[in-house]
Amino acid sequence: MNRFDRRRQVLAIGLAGMAGYVDAVGFLLAGGYFVSFMSGNTTRLAVNLAGYPATALVPALLIAGFIGGVAAGSVVAARAGTRRKPAVLALVCALVTAAALANAAGHPGAAPALLVLAMGALNNTFQRGGDVAVGLTYMTGALVKLGQALGALLLGQRRAGWGAFLLLWSGLAIGAVLGALAWSHLAGGALWFAAGWGLAMLALSLRLAPEAA
Repeated sequence: MNRFDRRRQVLAIGLAGMAGYVDAVGFLLAGGYFVSFMSGNTTRLAVNLAGYPATALVPALLIAGFIGGVAAGSVVAARAGTRRKPAVLALVCALVTAAALANAAGHPGAAPALLVLAMGALNNTFQRGGDVAVGLTYMTGALVKLGQALGALLLGQRRAGWGAFLLLWSGLAIGAVLGALAWSHLAGGALWFAAGWGLAMLALSLRLAPEAA
């Protein structure tokens, strides 16, 4: 995060907010399973296997779908070259819009499958050397950076750059709150706002200069 210019930091925070929004709506739509937080689904998978093996298929399929989304996003990013951000976000927008359409058409089971693909693909937006540079759907790394900054402060030292990670985490948290509120008023209709959010992020990415990394 600290190596990015202001526009790219804003894009990253906005996308983290979108991920939080989608995960909250997906969590409520899928009955307590996540569409972007795979550590949570892994725990659900383990608990289900230990106590309720018949229910383990759902988290297993979500984890597999997330991996598939990451793979698809990686291919799109590689093929798009210097315009990979808009290309990846176009894929994400298409998948989120398809989820909204599927839910509106009376196929709510298809919506989480499409959302988990979208969230997997989203993590390819920021790359460096072919690897993910900023995780947008998981915040453990950002919280570790914040903890390290606090530890440095307790040692009488100063560690710069922690503010960007705080904003990244805050984006995810605020997005999740908005997603839960949207669900409480609109139920599955909240997915249309996720699609609109994605389009706004796509438009922002189109304003960035092409880049090699």
